[in-house]
Amino acid sequence: MIERLEMIKKRYDELNTLLADPSILSDINKTRELSKEASSLEDTVNCFLKYKKVLADITEANEMLKDSEMAEFAKEELTTLEEEKDKLEKELQILLIPKDPNDGKNVIMEIRGAAGGDEANIFAGDLYHMYLKLAEKEGWKTEIITEEHSDAGGFSLISFMVKGKNVYSKLKYESGAHRVQRVPVTETQGRVHTSTATVLVMPEAEEFDFQLDMSEVRIDITRSSGCGGQGVNTTDSAVRVTHIPTGIIVYCQVGRSQIQNKEMALNTLKTRLYNLKLQEKEEKEGAERRSKIGTGDRSEKIRTYNYPQNRVTDHRIGFTLMQLDRVMEGDIDIVIDALIAEDQKRQLEGTTNEN
Repeated sequence: MIERLEMIKKRYDELNTLLADPSILSDINKTRELSKEASSLEDTVNCFLKYKKVLADITEANEMLKDSEMAEFAKEELTTLEEEKDKLEKELQILLIPKDPNDGKNVIMEIRGAAGGDEANIFAGDLYHMYLKLAEKEGWKTEIITEEHSDAGGFSLISFMVKGKNVYSKLKYESGAHRVQRVPVTETQGRVHTSTATVLVMPEAEEFDFQLDMSEVRIDITRSSGCGGQGVNTTDSAVRVTHIPTGIIVYCQVGRSQIQNKEMALNTLKTRLYNLKLQEKEEKEGAERRSKIGTGDRSEKIRTYNYPQNRVTDHRIGFTLMQLDRVMEGDIDIVIDALIAEDQKRQLEGTTNEN
């Protein structure tokens, strides 16, 4: 492990030297690429430096044991240092797990009302509210791309961008079918109904991830439509882009101008196509895909939100929390952290088995 960490630190130092080179700084793409790599190594290097300092302090404390006047103090110090050493070793093991190259990216999320009619659309709106509250807590920014309001409330479809630090690393676990159990507002007999909404989380495609061939894209300008109210754009500025080879269609009308809508629609299309490419790659990797938490398939039931019992259960890891009210107000990170911990545990076990 030490040898591997030394190599990572050496590479980190090389990157910082390169990033101070004026000839590198003049190349924006190269600078961005190297900065991204350096940022991905920073936490590991900082943890390794702390670890090396603790090892040096342990050596020093062992020397102090030879001095009768300092021996008692040295014993206490060694107990603390050994605990810190164990803690840092566990952190380093996790940091050395191969990283998902998409973890640091922004995401495009898409939430759709599924089985359950109006109640499913209302629940889709509740999930959107939950993710907005989470974004607010994390200091992330959100931007709506497409919204199709439901007459009863909520959305039959809403897609939006989430921008910030390591957004995909947390939100990637949210793809799948979310099930709600509660008494709908439309229910007159007080019976509990079960409805579902689907969530899709896609890492934003960056320039070097995916090159879109514009000769394969048809762009149509249409009149915006909406449910009325403030901010509805009624000019011919809505944009529909169609990727001819795959038949994927993206519609955007929330921007204030045709240019804005076109840019958002093309960015979403690139992200959709990049997501298709990732899915194909993961299907080829088979076993690795199955060992992950969830498949990311929209049809996979991943979580149940039970309102009568104030309970949320993530079925992939058997995690239950009796704080649904808090979760729906953005404290979904409690569940996400449990998923991350389990994912890391499985990956560590996989690495150990391979060795």
